Amino acid sequence: MTRGGDIQSSGSLPDKAHHAERDGYNERTKVIVMPALFRNHCLLPLLMMTIIACPSASHAGEGQLRMAKDDAELRAWLENMVWHHRYSMAEIQQVTGLDATQLKVRLTEFNISDSNRPPRVADRLLMLPYPGGRHPRIGFLDGAVDPQRETKLSVFCPWDDDSYVVMDVPEAIWSDLGLTYLAHTHVKTIWDLQGTQLEQQEWQHRDDGSFEMQRRLPNGIEFGTTATTMSDHIVMTMFLKNGTKQPLSDLRVQNCVMLKGAKGFDQQTNENKKFADGYAVAGSADGTRWIISGWNPIHRAWGNARCPCLHSDPKFPDCAPGETQTLRGWFSFYQGTDIQTELKRIEATGWRQSTAKASD
Repeated sequence: MTRGGDIQSSGSLPDKAHHAERDGYNERTKVIVMPALFRNHCLLPLLMMTIIACPSASHAGEGQLRMAKDDAELRAWLENMVWHHRYSMAEIQQVTGLDATQLKVRLTEFNISDSNRPPRVADRLLMLPYPGGRHPRIGFLDGAVDPQRETKLSVFCPWDDDSYVVMDVPEAIWSDLGLTYLAHTHVKTIWDLQGTQLEQQEWQHRDDGSFEMQRRLPNGIEFGTTATTMSDHIVMTMFLKNGTKQPLSDLRVQNCVMLKGAKGFDQQTNENKKFADGYAVAGSADGTRWIISGWNPIHRAWGNARCPCLHSDPKFPDCAPGETQTLRGWFSFYQGTDIQTELKRIEATGWRQSTAKASD
């Protein structure tokens, strides 16, 4: 593989590559497989044959169709979409491939409806995998075609039952090789240029309640994210392992927090945002509610008004062959008017200090 220079300065891609890096990313593959979340029950061959044969399965727009392989996965995703993300029946059909009649039958069988939505756990934030189908952006949609859900987690706001943000972690990874990973279709990645398609993946729900995703790229680079809910914040780590025979450098990461689903934060402006000391922060119109994102070591913090979204974008240290580098992330909400004091409190927790590296 030919190793390239810095994309921003080399001009090796069209101008839209620079704008794409500035504006944010997502993935881009078409063949979709459901996760093994939460439960393990027997396969339902007859049901799956019916779904596969159903015409609606071929009409899920933008490659968002993800048919469950068994009842456990289907039930988990239906609970996710109905109880928490509050998807319409049409949105659920688009993601699951079920037609209207099939969907009603399964919802009745699983006893899932708006009327029996369970209460939230009081001692920690609610975080769930984003189901896909519904686009997590308001604008700049041409810069995020076919967003893939395996990098996206929803965190639900503590102040109402409807609002949530979508974290894309990672949205994109750049290296001296070029655009090495992208969680949607926009600028071509090094794999697009080779005609190589990356397989779909899903978040794994671990026994301790955290969510984990890992991916191995065709050239041996591995990366992954773990996110754990605490009482008032989300703890995240991201790793990258260099499985190639050459050193890797310029390992810039784009981590996006999309605000479309958060009431009062969906204005297409950066006037309600603050960027300081690596934190990316969005405030409500009255300055009493805040959404806070931070990663370390930080490369830059910024926002895209069109999406709208927050970015606290970190950068891995250069990575020798066989070496693993690690980033650490923070996400939280704040209700109050003194955001500067809250950021100082967060900083005092020492959340950045766990960033470390390890070699095989």
